[in-house]
Amino acid sequence: MHQTAPLIRDCPPNRSTGVPTRVSGIVASTRRPAARLVAAGAVCTLLLGAVSSAMAADAAMVRNDHGQLTVAPDSPLAARLSVTPVTLVSPSRTIPVPGEIRAEPSQSLSVMTPVAGAIVSLPVSAGDHVTRGQVLAELASGDMALATADAGKARAALDYARRALVRAQGVASAGGAATRDVESARNAWLQAQAEDDRATARLAALHAQPGEGGVIRLTAPIDGVVSAVNTGAGAFVTDPTAPLMTLTGTQQVWAVAAVPENLADAIHVGQRVDITVPALPDRTAHGTIAAIEPVLRADTRTLQARVVLANDDGMLKPGMFATVTILTPQPPRIMVPQSALLMNNDTVTVFVEVAPHAYRRRAIEIIYDDGDLCGVTSGLSAGDRVVTQGAVLLNDD
Repeated sequence: MHQTAPLIRDCPPNRSTGVPTRVSGIVASTRRPAARLVAAGAVCTLLLGAVSSAMAADAAMVRNDHGQLTVAPDSPLAARLSVTPVTLVSPSRTIPVPGEIRAEPSQSLSVMTPVAGAIVSLPVSAGDHVTRGQVLAELASGDMALATADAGKARAALDYARRALVRAQGVASAGGAATRDVESARNAWLQAQAEDDRATARLAALHAQPGEGGVIRLTAPIDGVVSAVNTGAGAFVTDPTAPLMTLTGTQQVWAVAAVPENLADAIHVGQRVDITVPALPDRTAHGTIAAIEPVLRADTRTLQARVVLANDDGMLKPGMFATVTILTPQPPRIMVPQSALLMNNDTVTVFVEVAPHAYRRRAIEIIYDDGDLCGVTSGLSAGDRVVTQGAVLLNDD
């Protein structure tokens, strides 16, 4: 303007129009302000675009005097909103405690010989799977030979006494023998019967059958795995109380949880649990607490809770460490996804659909839980439809 002022002063204005006559001077002197006008026009274009976007947003979402937001059904905003009805859910409080996989005591047996003797054969070794009745070891024993011989003699004496009784009864019926002869034969037969029963019971206690001589065969009492072998072929066993080997049944195992003292009142028999072991990360076993020891362990200040688990495939090995997660049911309450929550000045709110495509903000009180859900203590009722996705697009406060 400092450049144009002299030109305008030098040029007398046209009387009819009031415009200076030196138009060329004016045009030459206003080139720089024209560039400024072009830039101002660009700014106005941007402002008009922003106003248009605001008008579009206002067209998609309208708020009334009561704070209710109405979204146009055909707007892109409506397509980005997800509404889900809330329901009452019975959540479970999870209590993870350390545990261990153990063999069931009734399925862990020590195999011992009932008599002294030399081991003739030992067809199994540690780690072998065996079935009930399978031969585990054979021993040559003098005691076994004596028991077998006694059984044979008792059987022969019983047979002789039976035939003598039949003969005496036949003679007596023909009138050729006295009654006392028959009674004497019957008494001999009864004694032979008792002796045969004793010899047979002796063999049964040795788990052997007559006719096997001095060899005794030890068989597996259960299906399981040979977990330990304490002898070898050719060894002479003198102590019948010393275990020759140990069998462990694996079809059922125990998961024993060590529950801390401060959580003792939170567990009870029949409570559901989940068991995981580090050695099998992709496997989760499910069961219930079968028993709880009544006495607290003084050294660890824990209670031992026992869970019986099926283990048909034998993957759970006694001695494995485990995590036992105890599931404690909680009272039913309303649960909402955390994606539905909005924070407004330290107040937690959600948008509730009060009519089709109409929403209203509502303050709620919650309890944060682990995971994607949180419990609602007040502010919502079962059946309320809550915006669970895209609620932040409605948060225009």
